[in-house]
Amino acid sequence: MSNHLKNATSPYLLQHAENPVDWYPWCKQAFEKAKSEDKPIFLSIGYSTCHWCHVMAHESFEDKKTAEILNQYFVSIKIDREERPDIDSVYMSVCQAFTGSGGWPMSIFMTWDKKPFFAGTYFPPKSHYGMPGFPDLLDVIVSQWNNNRRKLLQSAEQIITHLKSAESGDKNIDDEELIKRAMQIFSESFDEINGGFSSAPKFPTPHNLLFLMLYAKQKQDSNALKMAEKTLLQMRKGGIFDHIGYGFSRYSTDKYFLAPHFEKMLYDNALLIIAYSAAYYLTNNEIYLDTAEKTTEYILREMTSADGGFYSAQDADSEGVEGKYYTFTLDEIINVLGEEKGKRFAESFDITSNGNFEGVNILNLLKSNDLESDFSEEIHKLYDYRKKRTNLHLDDKILLSWNSLMIAALSMFYRVSRNEKYLNAVVNAQKFIEENMCDGVQLFTSWRDGKHSEKSFLDDYAFYIASLIELYNSTLDKIYLEKAERFCDEAVRRFEDCQRDGFYLCEASYTEIFMNPKETYDGAIPSGNSVMAYNFVRMFQLTENEKYRKLTEKQFEFLSVQAQDYPAGHSVFLLAKLLHENPPEHIVIAVKHKSDFQEIQKELPFLANVSVVLDSVDYPLKNDKVTYYVCKNHTCSPPTNIL
Repeated sequence: MSNHLKNATSPYLLQHAENPVDWYPWCKQAFEKAKSEDKPIFLSIGYSTCHWCHVMAHESFEDKKTAEILNQYFVSIKIDREERPDIDSVYMSVCQAFTGSGGWPMSIFMTWDKKPFFAGTYFPPKSHYGMPGFPDLLDVIVSQWNNNRRKLLQSAEQIITHLKSAESGDKNIDDEELIKRAMQIFSESFDEINGGFSSAPKFPTPHNLLFLMLYAKQKQDSNALKMAEKTLLQMRKGGIFDHIGYGFSRYSTDKYFLAPHFEKMLYDNALLIIAYSAAYYLTNNEIYLDTAEKTTEYILREMTSADGGFYSAQDADSEGVEGKYYTFTLDEIINVLGEEKGKRFAESFDITSNGNFEGVNILNLLKSNDLESDFSEEIHKLYDYRKKRTNLHLDDKILLSWNSLMIAALSMFYRVSRNEKYLNAVVNAQKFIEENMCDGVQLFTSWRDGKHSEKSFLDDYAFYIASLIELYNSTLDKIYLEKAERFCDEAVRRFEDCQRDGFYLCEASYTEIFMNPKETYDGAIPSGNSVMAYNFVRMFQLTENEKYRKLTEKQFEFLSVQAQDYPAGHSVFLLAKLLHENPPEHIVIAVKHKSDFQEIQKELPFLANVSVVLDSVDYPLKNDKVTYYVCKNHTCSPPTNIL
């Protein structure tokens, strides 16, 4: 029998539509029911490709006895964190305040007026290793609710007061000192042997690598480039990269980048395409170009809808087993490829009869370092075999913020690869957003089955503006720059905190929950506030509009205070600072005919501030040909016909 999730569009909510738990979506009806029946609310937050969300669902939410407890004593609400980042952000702060850590599935117990009094993540079906069993926890919550409610409500008020309390910080921040401290943190935590930073688990966090590469370029710092390159090469060789179907998994569970948490997220792959493109631009090392190409091939083949939008994620689990889709036995390899080719392939990709992961094998090149051999024929056969062997769940909702990241990524990759199909893909994706997820200057967070969501958040605007800037940089079509200006102004109008600076996640008038978060930390995904700082820098450099310079300075002042405790956690803000202090080349391209645009697109640099003038008196043509006027560090070179 279906519960109240049966009409949802979210793949995550639909996964729970047939649970015996009487789930509600986040809605007025659920809160009114809890109030009228005097019940606490159990809020469960996750996403459709989350392994531990699946585990808790199978163990607890599909269990009839557990469902009976929830249905009798609680009102249960399910949230897709990717559709409602506001709810996820607020209650993740709650979870971290209660437990010192966070993650998904997130389990929140709260009152009908949305005040949380207990929080955690995954709970097993039976108590073990110091973790309470979920049914036991429910019994305790019910007992406390009925017999000691005042204490629970005091706990809720205390946590809300703690979260609302404004953190005071020193406003006299030396931004150069922030950058130096970030570099020191990266250097001290860098794993010289295995790449990456600190120990397991290791997340790609590509924006940290982008900061290091830009710092290396500007400061001529070989150590910064070494850290970035070692990490990029280790990830490319490791099992975090899918050597059969390409693309990257979300993170590595070990320090070697060997065993991934197998889910693949659109945002990770977008940011990694940017990082590998930047590495190729800096070093001209073909392995970085190859990695970006393979990752892009995966995105266009498996993660792109017929309408041009990009899907959200692929699951870690197949047939209830994490990684089953991606792992192989030695016998399978031999059977598919034959004895001779199979053994050669197995030797290169660390495939043995004993396995390197729970008795099976994760393909990797960490031991062989064989990045040169051409195994394209074998990979093609194994890819076809793998697709027939088992199915992989696809989260096919389209998220505006993550699509924007991929548009920016493929736009930038186009500028190093010169492959027109990548530019065509992003033009189509932007068109999809404009036609399906946009109404004037109102954006919508998600789209699926012909329906868009009703809400939007700072990240939607921030990332979309960044994608429009990169589309302009790759096409020089001013319509994209004009749209970026329009959405930039709208983001300021909707989300700016006019009293204390920075930008809220939700619109400034938001009152749905007890607080409106203002995210600044650059975690797995850069924060909307950091991306807005980047946008203001680029908009000022491209338009020379003074309002963007003022917005840049204001946002920098706000973020400097936020970054002072741990500057390495604010790498996109620091990257924006580097670009502001040492701008890329400013290039004016003088053309005689509009038909010249297509040719000059193929010559555009990876990182520069470019504008085009047509038949201009101020920028005369040299030799009656396309002419480039290049300025850097307040110095301009003579006009030239070759960039």
